[in-house]
Amino acid sequence: MWTLSTLRNYLVAEATAKDPGVALADLERITVKSPYVDGFCHPIAHDLGHTALTMYHGDVAKAMSFPNDVCGSGYLHGVVEEKLQEMPNPATAVTTLCSPAQTGACIHGIGHGTMFVSHLDVAAAEKMCDRFPKNYQVWACSEGIFMQLFEPDESDPTALAKLPADKLAAEPQYPCAEQPPTHQSACYFYAPIYYLQTHDYAAHPEAFVQGLAWCLKAPTSGSRSDCSRGMGSRTMKYNIDRPVWVAERCQRAPAAWQRQDCAAGMVSYWNVNYGDKTAARTSLCPKLSGEANANCRRAAPTSSSAD
Repeated sequence: MWTLSTLRNYLVAEATAKDPGVALADLERITVKSPYVDGFCHPIAHDLGHTALTMYHGDVAKAMSFPNDVCGSGYLHGVVEEKLQEMPNPATAVTTLCSPAQTGACIHGIGHGTMFVSHLDVAAAEKMCDRFPKNYQVWACSEGIFMQLFEPDESDPTALAKLPADKLAAEPQYPCAEQPPTHQSACYFYAPIYYLQTHDYAAHPEAFVQGLAWCLKAPTSGSRSDCSRGMGSRTMKYNIDRPVWVAERCQRAPAAWQRQDCAAGMVSYWNVNYGDKTAARTSLCPKLSGEANANCRRAAPTSSSAD
């Protein structure tokens, strides 16, 4: 049985002795053989990205020459966030570091990096993300910001964001309502991370369903939808080795719209984790039945097609 630390140590040593491509291929093989590893492989892939950039003395092109989107593109995120910290002027580098492709996955990594260079100052990180000229780029960068805010140390599931108790008491999804409109959606999507951590989801699996009720406390229909999608995404991330169980959690939401949004989040994480936008349609939805199957197909790309 692998743990996060034993697998990280093994793969970092392998990357150093051989090359990152070998380690990434090995990580992919291990996740296929042992699906429970998917629950903690993203931060390991981040660390492989950090290792690669160090190995190649800051050469991003060389580090990125080992393309593998295993574990939600964590390797790419790690390369980019590490490089951004090395830049003498990160604010001007954010819009060029992912050139020329400017993929969402790469820009998401920049979002993580803006939080490192701003020392978790959300407003300062948002200003850096706002330098991108296109909306999809700002959104992708914003996702990295709030994933980093609510999950400051992915390798430690007990590491909490430093949020004031009095603010949380008044606003369950603090600080999302205070964010500029372009950044609110990402904040509400990742806010469930904090809820699940503070409700000890590992020991209390009922927290996943209770979290859907918590999402209903968000102030607008859009924020309630974003939170519900985020809860579905996190439920899948933390339980990816039992997808039918995850779908059953979504089905326990009281309203049809929330069951659909939860399923959309569940599907999105499945696809991101396996690096294939059709993965849910081909390997997740067929496992489900009834409304859960219909919601999965509705959320998955080309979901109306027969398997």
